[in-house]
Amino acid sequence: SIPSRNVEFTLTAPAPFADETSCQCRAPHEKLTIAQARLGTPVDRPVRVYADGIFDLFHSGHARALMQAKTLFPNSYLLVGVCSDDLTHKFKGFTVMNETERYEALRHCRYVDEVIRDAPWTLTPEFLEKHKIDFVAHDDIPYSSAGSDDVYKHIKEAGMFVPTQRTEGISTSDIITRIVRDYDVYARRNLQRGYTAKELNVSFINEKKYRFQNQVDKMKEKVKNVEEKSKEFVNKVEEKSHDLIQKWEEKSREFIGNFLELFGPDGALLSITYEPTSSAPGEAESSCSPYPRAAASRSDFAFST
Repeated sequence: SIPSRNVEFTLTAPAPFADETSCQCRAPHEKLTIAQARLGTPVDRPVRVYADGIFDLFHSGHARALMQAKTLFPNSYLLVGVCSDDLTHKFKGFTVMNETERYEALRHCRYVDEVIRDAPWTLTPEFLEKHKIDFVAHDDIPYSSAGSDDVYKHIKEAGMFVPTQRTEGISTSDIITRIVRDYDVYARRNLQRGYTAKELNVSFINEKKYRFQNQVDKMKEKVKNVEEKSKEFVNKVEEKSHDLIQKWEEKSREFIGNFLELFGPDGALLSITYEPTSSAPGEAESSCSPYPRAAASRSDFAFST
C-alpha cells in the first residue's frame, strides 16, 4: 500500500520541490520489473514513477494523466518534471503561464509527491539515476521533438516506459483555440471587469467599439427584464380575471338555483300561496270553484203561499 506519511503530506501541504528535499528511498534501490512493481513493494521502497510535461493552463486532462501515473502500482511515489520557460519556448512555443505558475500548479495537484523544476527535454541516464526513477509514465503516442522521432524511444527500449491514456476533448491547445475564436467576447468581458485597453493590447477604436457593445448589451438586458416583468404582470392579471370570472359563475349558478327553488313550478313560494285553508265541508267545494257564484234569483225571495 501507499505509505500513509506520503498520503498525509501530499493532501495537507503542497508537494515539495526535488531540489529542496533528498530522495526518500531508505531501502536499497534495486532495479524493478513492471511485474514486480505491480505485485507491490515494501513500504519503505515505493516505486518511483516519473511523469513530465509543460502543463500550461493546467486542466483536467493533465490531472487525469497524473492520477493514472500515481495509481499504476500499489505503492508508488510520483515525481513530476516541469520544463522551464526557456526550454519550452525553444522546442514547443510560447506559454500562457510562466514557469513559476506552472510549477505551483503541479505542487497543488493531489496526486503529485514531488516536483522537479527545470526538467530536461530528453531524459538522460544521469537524470534517471539522480532521482532514482524506476519508470516513466506518458501516453504511448510517439512524441517527436528536438530532432527525435520519439523522445521516449530509449526509455521504451529499456523497459522503463508505462503508458497512460490521453483524455479526449481537453487540451491546452483546445483552450487557447476557444479564447482566440471568441477573442472579442473575452476582450469585452475584461474591459467590463476593469482591465484597461493597454493591459489587453486593444486599440483605441476597438476599445470604443467594445464599450459601445457592452452598453447595447446592458440595454438589451434591461428591455428583456422589463418584458419579463410585464409578461409576469399580464399573467397575474389573467389569473386574477380567471378567478373572478369563475367566482362570478359560481355565484350566478347559486343565485339561479335559489331563485328556481323559490319561484319555480315546484317552488316553495307557490306551494305556500295556493295551499287550501280549512273550512266547512260545504264551503270547501264552492270556494275552490273556478266560477263566481251566481246572483240570487228573484224566486229566492218569493214567499210561499
